[in-house]
Amino acid sequence: TLQSDLFGEDLAKLWPLIPEGQSDSACFDNALELLVAGGYSLAHAMMLLIPEAWSGNDLMDEERRAFYEYHAALMEPWDGPAAVAFTDGRQIGATLDRNGLRPARYLVTDDDMVLMASEMGVLDVPEEKIVEKWRLQPGRMLLIDLEQGRIISDAEIKAELAQANPYQTWLDQTQSMLEDLPAEFAAMRPNHDTLLNRQQVFGYTQEDLKFLLAPMADNGEEAIGSMGTDTPIAAMSSKPKLLYHYFKQLFAQVTNPPIDPIREELVMSLVSMIGPLPNLLDLSSGGMHRRLEVRQPILSNEDLEKIRHIGDVAQHNFSSVTIDTTYPAHLGAAGMAPAITRICNDAEQAATRGDNIIILSDRKVDQDNIPVPALLSCSAVHHHLIHKGLRTSVGLVIESGEPREVHHFCTLAGYGAQAINPYLAFQTISEMRGLHYDGATEAEAHKNYIKAIGKGIRKVMSKMGISTYQSYCGAQIFDAVGLSSAFVDLYFTRTNTVIEGVGLDVIAQETVERHALAYSDAPLYKNALDAGGDYAYRIRGEEHVWTPTTIGNLQHAVRAGSDAHGAQEQYDAFAAAVNEQSERLMTPRGLFKIKFADAPIPLDEVEPATEIVKRFATGAMSFGSISREAHTTLAIAMNRIGGKSNTGEGGEEPDRFLPMPNGDSMRSAIKQVASGRFGVTTEYLVNSDMIQIKMAQGAKPGEGGQLPG
Repeated sequence: TLQSDLFGEDLAKLWPLIPEGQSDSACFDNALELLVAGGYSLAHAMMLLIPEAWSGNDLMDEERRAFYEYHAALMEPWDGPAAVAFTDGRQIGATLDRNGLRPARYLVTDDDMVLMASEMGVLDVPEEKIVEKWRLQPGRMLLIDLEQGRIISDAEIKAELAQANPYQTWLDQTQSMLEDLPAEFAAMRPNHDTLLNRQQVFGYTQEDLKFLLAPMADNGEEAIGSMGTDTPIAAMSSKPKLLYHYFKQLFAQVTNPPIDPIREELVMSLVSMIGPLPNLLDLSSGGMHRRLEVRQPILSNEDLEKIRHIGDVAQHNFSSVTIDTTYPAHLGAAGMAPAITRICNDAEQAATRGDNIIILSDRKVDQDNIPVPALLSCSAVHHHLIHKGLRTSVGLVIESGEPREVHHFCTLAGYGAQAINPYLAFQTISEMRGLHYDGATEAEAHKNYIKAIGKGIRKVMSKMGISTYQSYCGAQIFDAVGLSSAFVDLYFTRTNTVIEGVGLDVIAQETVERHALAYSDAPLYKNALDAGGDYAYRIRGEEHVWTPTTIGNLQHAVRAGSDAHGAQEQYDAFAAAVNEQSERLMTPRGLFKIKFADAPIPLDEVEPATEIVKRFATGAMSFGSISREAHTTLAIAMNRIGGKSNTGEGGEEPDRFLPMPNGDSMRSAIKQVASGRFGVTTEYLVNSDMIQIKMAQGAKPGEGGQLPG
């Protein structure tokens, strides 16, 4: 969609704009260079790429807010945390992202020298020569114009750019806010008689209602549960799993730390732009391109109808099309692949003929129609349109009965959904009132649910250090676990596959089985949902490592003592149950085959346990995170068995280098170097058997980038 009078026909020579395999910094550099060469000033381009937090910031002046809101439709924020220095040879500057979590301090001397670094003191400058000391603040910019010979203040830069064009007028001409659209068409009426069948088609369980939906509808919060799970991953489960469960959210690493979604709520945004993207290099025709803005991506049924009929509103220049994502049930599992191809082709034709909002809908699910999993249809269409060069021409909205928990919405967003309508979740919440919750009215319960999902999305985004839904949408911040590479490459292109597993055949077969069961005469499901079993042990539920049998056997064996009558039998029963369970969990779909040897290996051919444990090491946890007592106990234990404990990045107190009266040692064999601020001394280093240098964080002296001596 790019066109430029400056580049003309030469624009095609620039592909690829961002070559594959580059670092994030290199990608950013390519984007900045394109914008500056395309006519943007350096400061303008930086404000476009790394905007301040404008949504929800009541302290920002209206002209600057209009500038940022107008440009939000052009480019998703390049999210931090980041401190970026930039220059074009005439101006040199630096800016901090909206969170301001990266340190960037600067000083100015009386002979016009400016020094900026992550910390003060990188160079010795006499105090009497310093005329100004300060730091970059969140979203602020430091700009030095070498031709003018002066520092241009953040306020001056942004006031000049915000006043350069009538951005608020352009917004008034082009902006459509979802809540301002006329509600002339009523939402589809829910059918109570089909609710149970639809819930079963989409894999709802009693646990979903009790543990997930009810707390969100009643309180606007996700339920609080204990950390950890003892159930098998989706690929090893004997139960049919929704496709979402094969994707695991990635977490931020050292160089891109997570943020606190509660403390940083001011700078986080769920604003989403639905529809085609404007020409990024068009600086002259502002106020011509229509935009649909939603304040958060979870659409009520009424909101969806507004979008479905947006083409009926005069002067909006929008045209939406609804594509059915179900297919005839008599085609069975074999019919899913052709159905996906048909859906992708329909989306391509819609984009080609000028429809600019595509709604993927499984509303037509019934006894004769099977739904393609929402995540599969969403990602397939998203990538198909990318391959055809049409993705920026359309907005993608999902209307599905399948998503109901936070992870479902996050995966849909990660694979291109700009807005999502979970119609069956809303109907379920309405039917639950008086059974699972009492406090909220139906309207309040729906509002609470949307609020809870929004909080959950912010929580998940923050784990990757991402602040805005626009940046998260389409980012694919997931690993595929237990899906075949061929399946992932085809429908979830460029997603990392951690471990091989099932393909479309298994996903389709399980979808068909859920559908068939929903409309069968099976007595267990005639009048009730499946009990579940993911969150609590159920007889016909999901497998758990800890079952009443295994816990009971282990407790009896331990409490009775090794000399008590029957204790060994109790332990043998516990071990047998766990081993049999492990073998059973490894072969539910034929992914792994285990064959035990006919005869045991002679013990003299096996390495002794006393030697094996010498290769053990504890994780790099600082004692500040788990307490000095726990950290010291781990160190003593590892020293006793000949293994190695790790200091983590918090250093180690000198008294631990000394032997204890009983001969034990509290010294950690592995010393980690993360920063000179964290207790890295000569004595610390010489009392180590192994040194770990955190090079990811240690990019400069003081953070592990320079060895002592």
